[in-house]
Amino acid sequence: MFHMKRFTSKTQKTGEYGEKICKKWLENNGFKIIDQNYTLTTGEIDIIAQKNNIMHFIEVKSVSRENNRDVTRETQYNPADNMTRSKIKKCQSAMFGYIKSNNVSCETQLDVYLVYIDILNIKHKIERIENIF
Repeated sequence: MFHMKRFTSKTQKTGEYGEKICKKWLENNGFKIIDQNYTLTTGEIDIIAQKNNIMHFIEVKSVSRENNRDVTRETQYNPADNMTRSKIKKCQSAMFGYIKSNNVSCETQLDVYLVYIDILNIKHKIERIENIF
């Protein structure tokens, strides 16, 4: 079941596009998408995907390279900086809520995917931080 949110600000639209890029990458790499934007009052998970009997709860952090179109070069801003302890706790809460309400019995992990968006839509870069706790 997919729950779609409405994104309005520029930052939200960048995040939505980053999630779309990440979802496509996951599908192209053998993941089955189970759910998106799973939300509880205590937190949210951007993408829930499964591969090799492991359920991946994925938080996507995106940045658009408007001033620096080369996504392979570093910038001063790192989207991983937004993964604060508070954000991790909210993701964990949503993850555990999903596991409990859906009787998930396979191995699970919380992953962070950093998506660097090329505004020319030629090349995007994805970095993965797996099993963050």
